[in-house]
Amino acid sequence: MGRILALDYGTKRIGLAVTDPLKIIATALCTIPTHESIDFLLNYSLKESIELMVVGLPKKMNGEPSESEMHIIPYIKKLQSKLPNLPIVRFDERFTTKMAISSMIEGGYKKKDRQDKKRLDSISATLILQAYLLSTQ
Repeated sequence: MGRILALDYGTKRIGLAVTDPLKIIATALCTIPTHESIDFLLNYSLKESIELMVVGLPKKMNGEPSESEMHIIPYIKKLQSKLPNLPIVRFDERFTTKMAISSMIEGGYKKKDRQDKKRLDSISATLILQAYLLSTQ
């Protein structure tokens, strides 16, 4: 059984989250610089069985794609050329950053820790993945 991997794409960093092999629990994996992400994902897919990748779909409040889509679409095309057998689905990521900040506050993170963008990105990826898992049940 393969895992599901989620990406919270950013032009500087990508937050990653992954499921357990039974695809029940989403866990933050790491945050990596965007320019290193394709190599990281290629190596990770050699070590772990990944059956699906979920990439956040940023939308405006009116449902239209946000401006960051112009960066995400070419990234996905490059990723698909490197991992052609790995299905990629998009999933609405609206409010994940706000929810990540809220979860950090509720988790007792200090203000300085909440300003750590790397941690925030991996939590956002976890929230995207968890929402995706809930939507498929």
